[in-house]
Amino acid sequence: MSNLEPPTKMPGANTPTCSAQHTYSNLGEVRTHLMPSKKTLIRTQSLPTHKASSPSLTRAGPPRKPLVGSRSVDESQAGDDRARPAQPPAEPSFSLLDTELGLSLHDLHHPEAVHAALEARQLEGLRSVHARLHTRLLGGRPGPCRPEHGFRLLDSSPCVESGDALYYRVVRVHEEAWHLLAAKVPKPGAEETHTWGLELQVSLRPHFNLQGLCGLLPEGSLPEAPWSGCVVLVAEVPELTVAQWLVEAGARPPEEFTKTVALLLLQLSAALERLEARGMALAELRPENMLLVAPRGCMATGPPRLLLADFGRVRPRPPGTPGIHAGQLSRLFRELLGPGAPLATPVAAGLERLAAQLTHVRPSAARTRGALQALLWGPGPELRSHGTPLGSWLQVRRTMLVLHLAERAVGGEVPGLEDWLCCEYLMEATAASVDLALSLLWD
Repeated sequence: MSNLEPPTKMPGANTPTCSAQHTYSNLGEVRTHLMPSKKTLIRTQSLPTHKASSPSLTRAGPPRKPLVGSRSVDESQAGDDRARPAQPPAEPSFSLLDTELGLSLHDLHHPEAVHAALEARQLEGLRSVHARLHTRLLGGRPGPCRPEHGFRLLDSSPCVESGDALYYRVVRVHEEAWHLLAAKVPKPGAEETHTWGLELQVSLRPHFNLQGLCGLLPEGSLPEAPWSGCVVLVAEVPELTVAQWLVEAGARPPEEFTKTVALLLLQLSAALERLEARGMALAELRPENMLLVAPRGCMATGPPRLLLADFGRVRPRPPGTPGIHAGQLSRLFRELLGPGAPLATPVAAGLERLAAQLTHVRPSAARTRGALQALLWGPGPELRSHGTPLGSWLQVRRTMLVLHLAERAVGGEVPGLEDWLCCEYLMEATAASVDLALSLLWD
């Protein structure tokens, strides 16, 4: 999804272990943060209580100069009324460029050049919007833990209980900066996380849908803690699991429910795509081990951010298995939609069809993500059946998204997670990739 930092080097045999002394192993990546001038509680993943200012969607640049055609008059001709042969106007210089589109006057007479320039400027604008939204949604990651950091336990009871872990809210204090983190404590009797999975988790580059690590909290750092031993500190404080969300979301309108399910599956596919790119696979997809977090700077009513946190079950992917997660995703699709007859919405029907296709075709997580994007934001099957050029559809769809975001920005509405995911789709999509996604959905 995004390239934030180069990957951290995989820890080897010298990976630090927990001890009774207050030493810290830096599992995260070092990021420099500006410290506030007074003591504040920095919750990089929490929602603000007021609307954030809308990011600028226009690009600053020099003012455009009007193109004015003119001819100079020689002083010797002033007041001379003698008839002279008509002279054609001087040709304007072809080196004059439009500062916004990079077009010369010659290019303006060629529709192909104008079309290419508009498409390039359109993609440039989408990339700019996507980058700004990503920065706001992801927020500043709290850097790795250091020996000089202090810690305070906020609650004696966990804020979230997942299938394998309990999460406790912890504040990390350094001078005048506070960061809200979560201590990930293994549940009694749960399968012990293999060191290999922890090493993999820290070696991955920061990803919007992968749980980020900050370090190890040594034993004895919090005498009042209801656990023993050292525990992992994670950057995002979860609010609930996907399994808990399913229970609470059952009363929502069918359209809202199925669209949120599709957005969650889209984010899960993005996380699995990153694992597959590293030659890894998750042995089991369990809703109770998928965490949900409120996206930073978004309305509470919007879709949540999904985090894949179950790295204890990640294993090397066998060679020659591009669709290693397809069968599990198919079962998860049906589990999230619920038993019984499918909900009567277009998105639900598309998810049911895609679940069947995953079993037969066994596509990669990347192709599954593309199919979910097309299901959410088009084009529909009727457009493909009529042979409409997909490149033309993409250009119109991109234009409509930019206009939609601009209208909302004028009204003071802040774009959210769904806008960012749609922007990412239209920014990356090509006519060939959209055709491949539609073939998985409707063929």
